[in-house]
Amino acid sequence: MAKLLYYDMETMKLRSQIGTDGILLLQMPTKLKNTSVEVVVVIQPLSSEETKPQYNAWGKPTTKQSIQEAVAKMQQLRQEVGIDKNSIREMIEEGRRF
Repeated sequence: MAKLLYYDMETMKLRSQIGTDGILLLQMPTKLKNTSVEVVVVIQPLSSEETKPQYNAWGKPTTKQSIQEAVAKMQQLRQEVGIDKNSIREMIEEGRRF
């Protein structure tokens, strides 16, 4: 009797660019390694409105690099400003007194 293995299916939505040669190259991170998978690809052209560059709150274009830099800065800030759990409990108790 065959043994069936069940994995959580991953769904990813991404935007990419098809090269002038008509070839679409996809690189997608996944938790699965060294295993066979079934992949379904749906290709849908984007309207010109959807391909316009997006801008952040400061009017600068958002790019993969700018997003990665923002995430890195947030992680650094979290480490610098991080408050331990005991301090949080003390602040909650102090707030309840009022």
